[in-house]
Amino acid sequence: MTGIANATRIQLPAIASNRSAPVSTYSRRDLLLGATMTAVTMTARAAAPRFDIDRFVEDCKQANRAHAHAEAQSAVGEIFARAISNPKAVLQAVGPPERGGLRTLYRSTNLTILNIVWSPLMQLVPHEHKMWSLIGIYTGREDNIFWQRRDGRLAATSASAISPGTVVPLSDDVIHSVANPTEKLTGAIHIYGGDFFAVERSEWDPETLAERDWDIQRAVRTFNESNDRFFGWQKGERCAR
Repeated sequence: MTGIANATRIQLPAIASNRSAPVSTYSRRDLLLGATMTAVTMTARAAAPRFDIDRFVEDCKQANRAHAHAEAQSAVGEIFARAISNPKAVLQAVGPPERGGLRTLYRSTNLTILNIVWSPLMQLVPHEHKMWSLIGIYTGREDNIFWQRRDGRLAATSASAISPGTVVPLSDDVIHSVANPTEKLTGAIHIYGGDFFAVERSEWDPETLAERDWDIQRAVRTFNESNDRFFGWQKGERCAR
């Protein structure tokens, strides 16, 4: 084997000193290994801190308790922004998404934290929250269309594409629909300033935009149907090959 194994010896002068010292000798292999170890050490030191789910939840709870309703969203949002700025760490902590669905990380009367996985190409109908919220993506992409009530009808007013590392705050009167435009699973953390599952709210039919009561079971069916549709199609594609 040639190269490092047969490297020529290189002489380097000893570090300057008032006393004489022998000249040290290093092989090219020694130098390369030294450079590699230095790079590894620097990378380890520069690595972002690990995301701890329990610590994150506790920090959000404390920030929410310490601030009035009007300021709580901003206080929790600062904690959230720091965490989601390293989406790979969040992904490692919650685990790679496998199927679309909802996972509750924390729930109380004044705060809900959800890990939401959007199935590939999934769409969720327009709905309201009736509480402030924060959206952060750790893998994939989430597209939002924002709506308003106008003259007894629902009208689309704006849209936003959310990518990993970004936190988007939503007001307590927001109405939005959600889509995952990719053929991959999208993972998101959603934080709500209340008990997300206990508040009565409205949603709108995706075709007629007729208003109706929001139903968590209908939402769960949407996730399941999206999973079945995409993974069934994916299985069929593999069989066709």
